[in-house]
Amino acid sequence: MAQKNYLVEVEKAKEAKDGRPSVGPVYRSLFAKDGFPAPIPGMDSCWDVFRMSVERCPNNPMLGRRESVNGKPGKYVWQTYKEVYDLVIKVGNAMRSCGVGEGAKCGIYGANCAEWIISMEACNAHGLYCVPLYDSLGAGAVEFVINHAEVSIAFAEEKKIPELLKTFPSTTQYLKTLVSFGKVTPEQREEVEKFGLVIYSWDEFLQLGEGKQFDLPVKKKSDICTIMYTSGTTGDPKGVMISNDSIIALLAGVKRLLESVNEKVTDKDVYLSYLPLAHIFDRVIEELFILTGASIGFWRGDVKLLVEDLGELKPTIFCAVPRVLDRIYSGLNQKISSGGLLKKTLFSLAYSFKHHNMQNGSKHEQASPICDKFVFSQVKQGLGGRVRLILSGAAPLSAHVEAFLRVVSCAHVLQGYGLTETCAGTFVSLPNEMPMLGTVGPPVPNVDVCLESVPEMGYDALSNTPRGEVCVRGRTLFSGYYKREDLTKEVMVDGWFHTGDVGEWQQDGSLKIIDRKKNIFKLSQGEYVAVENLENIYVNVSAIDSIWVYGNSFESFLVSVVNPNKQALERWAVENSVTGDFNSICENPRAKEYILGELTKVAKEKKLKGFEIIKAVHLEPEPFDIERDLITPTYKIKRPQMQKYYQNVIDNMYKSANKSRA
Repeated sequence: MAQKNYLVEVEKAKEAKDGRPSVGPVYRSLFAKDGFPAPIPGMDSCWDVFRMSVERCPNNPMLGRRESVNGKPGKYVWQTYKEVYDLVIKVGNAMRSCGVGEGAKCGIYGANCAEWIISMEACNAHGLYCVPLYDSLGAGAVEFVINHAEVSIAFAEEKKIPELLKTFPSTTQYLKTLVSFGKVTPEQREEVEKFGLVIYSWDEFLQLGEGKQFDLPVKKKSDICTIMYTSGTTGDPKGVMISNDSIIALLAGVKRLLESVNEKVTDKDVYLSYLPLAHIFDRVIEELFILTGASIGFWRGDVKLLVEDLGELKPTIFCAVPRVLDRIYSGLNQKISSGGLLKKTLFSLAYSFKHHNMQNGSKHEQASPICDKFVFSQVKQGLGGRVRLILSGAAPLSAHVEAFLRVVSCAHVLQGYGLTETCAGTFVSLPNEMPMLGTVGPPVPNVDVCLESVPEMGYDALSNTPRGEVCVRGRTLFSGYYKREDLTKEVMVDGWFHTGDVGEWQQDGSLKIIDRKKNIFKLSQGEYVAVENLENIYVNVSAIDSIWVYGNSFESFLVSVVNPNKQALERWAVENSVTGDFNSICENPRAKEYILGELTKVAKEKKLKGFEIIKAVHLEPEPFDIERDLITPTYKIKRPQMQKYYQNVIDNMYKSANKSRA
């Protein structure tokens, strides 16, 4: 059977010329072979997305939250599209009566909740720029964003008000109005008024908008609807300007894609909102649900209660970042291991049987209905029992976790890739395509894509296995970095956005992200190391959760800091009579040897060169986190910060490794 290819070529490759590297052919999705989806008539802005759904299905449940009954969490209670619309109009009128008008910048700060969406839609209605504020950008970031974007009104979750007040007096040159999603204390009011600002509780603000009537401005496709600040791994956050047109073009492409693979979103679909709305991934998924007239239920804000919220809401589509899916994977493995020999054997047989059938081309629902019913149904129930699509984005998902979930979750597990600058979904893998495991799939049918060679790293877009920097063109692209024309020019060349990620085309037209263009350094013997590529290989060791690989031009070999997988390492310790708690196991030389051995095994399997093999390892029991500024909110490693934090550890590893090599 000939292999299917999900790409169509729209422009020929270009040889290197005038100092510019060669560029591979320009491709787009097979689902766009006759052109990109036509715009929906009358839909020119994100406001129209919401307004048209209110007109079409006013009584559909739109936003839900769990009510508290006698201090215990109860059922989800819903507000309909019409009820939400009425609140949005009130909030919009209140904003206008505070003197906030078209083109003003409005900050929103806090965990996902109905008020977040209501404030966002009020910005959409009145042509305001919605500027999400979030503290995981690092200390001082909220203050930086308010001042850089010139935010004049900010909405905030009740418990974030003190954080906003900490930005005074610096931000008071721009901030004039604060609105709490809940209550306001007399002390807070006094503090705010001392600086000549006004603060409202949610109910007071709704009252302010009661009975007032302001005309809504006409909104154009090219108008900016949101400025999303993204954390670079270095330097200040950058404000990515996203237009109405970008979001509408993205929605049209995702809609076409899902329809093409028979997974259309309908108004009966239900989504659990827990990934931050401050990021583009969750924002566009929620816009897709609003476009469809579907339902969005909010979590309670605690990751430990996420599974319980899933069980109550019973969503049909579940979006996650790899860290959440890794947690689910570890939890399931722990359950299986502690379930006794019979259960373990039964699970393992069912897994092998279904996995084998899926690899031979069976759809997941046909691969083994009996195993689904008697073995895997518990996993399905753990996600609420109705999930049909699990979508992973924001960072790479390990292949072993993806393969496992594809078999046991009784749902399609799709991995996507995109950046804030490309309005999230640029690539997504397809249902029932097992060969796409470990890839981000083909492009979404709303963009053109090509690879540009990176000669200094040895990546050639014209070779038999085309590799190069991923470049994207299309209406979903951002409108530039706010007040940073210089940075915009660096990444936007002739209408193409240069992502900085290195990709490799697969036979079926899917793309594999293999490296990052800037993460390259030289070892003392002059060999170049593409470090991200190595980390993506080493992270496949099931005994580790994350890894940071380090080298420099004064040393001839690599060292690494590893977050071991707690269950795996503790299991190894029991089997090898190593005693102590997790922290002391991490310090045990035998445990380090074991992990180093596992890393070397993978290196040899993948035929890595001698200098790419890690020679020393430090086991860090504490996961790399945002609090210590070691990773970005999308879990990308901040290399300079890592080096600073682990400098002594690195020095000691090199010292002892050099001693034993001498």
